[in-house]
Amino acid sequence: MHIYKLSGRNVEVTDAMRDYVEEKLSRLDRFNDQITDARVTLTVRDVRDAARRNRVEVQLNVPHGIIRAEEHHADMYAAIDRASDVLERQLRKFKTRYLKHRHDAVPAPEPGPAEADVEAGLDDVAEFQPEIVRQKRFEMRPMSPEDAVAQMEALGHDFYVFMNMKTGICGVVYRRKDGHYGLIEPSA
Repeated sequence: MHIYKLSGRNVEVTDAMRDYVEEKLSRLDRFNDQITDARVTLTVRDVRDAARRNRVEVQLNVPHGIIRAEEHHADMYAAIDRASDVLERQLRKFKTRYLKHRHDAVPAPEPGPAEADVEAGLDDVAEFQPEIVRQKRFEMRPMSPEDAVAQMEALGHDFYVFMNMKTGICGVVYRRKDGHYGLIEPSA
């Protein structure tokens, strides 16, 4: 696999780092040789907790969705290792589901990356004024609610916005507190 975009925030990406990331991510090809794109962001943050100082974010685009991992560690190389392990588990699950769909002769859904990241830092609740701090746009492609749940789990999110392939209506699947899933769709 070729890394299409490797960037650093508050850190200079050295050749050694670049080689290490490429070596770790190239091992993922055995699980999904159809990775079409990869974005890796290495970040060094000034935080009190040294174990969360280095952050590695990886997003892999595959034909039928997105695989994403974010890991923190005091050592950048250890964070890269952790992210690689998370991606490996997610790709294994994703590939199993994809092959099961193909085996069951169900038409494969169109690619449909839809994700939402929620980031919040509340230092002083009394001074907190809610505001939109991140905006994200994505292309919604039709998929079944079951595929949307699989994407949500692969991304590690609590909800997932998608276009229902049967109804053509935008919907949201979400994880309920009881461990099951919910589906929200507008009424006709």
